[in-house]
Amino acid sequence: MHRGGRSFGHGRGFGGRHGRGDGGGRGSRRRMFDSGELRLVLLKLIADEPRHGYDLIRRIEELTGGAYAPSPGVIYPTLTLLDDMGQISARQSEGAKKLFAITPEGQAELDANRDLVDALIARLTEVGEERQRTDGGSVRRAMGNLRQVLLNRLGDRDIDEAVLHQVVALIDEAAQKIERL
Repeated sequence: MHRGGRSFGHGRGFGGRHGRGDGGGRGSRRRMFDSGELRLVLLKLIADEPRHGYDLIRRIEELTGGAYAPSPGVIYPTLTLLDDMGQISARQSEGAKKLFAITPEGQAELDANRDLVDALIARLTEVGEERQRTDGGSVRRAMGNLRQVLLNRLGDRDIDEAVLHQVVALIDEAAQKIERL
């Protein structure tokens, strides 16, 4: 779930390419950013310090604690748009890499949307904090162990229906006990 997202509160959720969101019910999916939001996040990160496209991807991944990393197919067209709009400027550095810096027009756009930008950065940070709280190694190990046992046991061709019902009952019971903790 390297690129998946988690709920970020306020009744909304989002998912990356492999993510889950809680925005429209269990298992619903939506994009990480609504229209124009990624553009503002990139402007903010570039305003903080000039960056390469790859640096922007990694910084967003850091903010979300690894829960989401935008793809180059999303980042680079948005950078091109920002450049075309005159809000960032690109200059060559380190071979073919472009280093992006904010322009006065970009800073004005950022200033005009300060509250939204602050909320977006807070939302990304909250995703990272949520992931840290809920993504413990011991829980992943236990879930992997359960998965493997289930695959082995349920993979038997001669498993009878009574055993299958017992397995389902045990899983349901464990889920109920965890929910009551």
